[in-house]
Amino acid sequence: MTRYPPTRRFLRRVVSRYNLSMNRSAAEILEDARRLPPGEFDWLIGELLQAGDGSSEAEVEASWKAEVERRVAEVDAGTAATSSWEEVEAPLRARLAG
Repeated sequence: MTRYPPTRRFLRRVVSRYNLSMNRSAAEILEDARRLPPGEFDWLIGELLQAGDGSSEAEVEASWKAEVERRVAEVDAGTAATSSWEEVEAPLRARLAG
């Protein structure tokens, strides 16, 4: 039996099948993740958040603390853009109504 080199069509089919999982978009992966049972979905989110940038939990907590302190300082200095509850509530109620 003579063996011929694979055709381009054959190679495209094999490579396409090989890379199938690599070609999935983030949207497709998210759609699959949303089908997970709630506990598994929560676990996945936690893992993704922890793996995000390699920061430890202590580093993340320190970053949030610094951010909160920065925002409080802006409010205290009068440089933060703020909104009253009425300004926030009205559009939310309108959106929920319809």
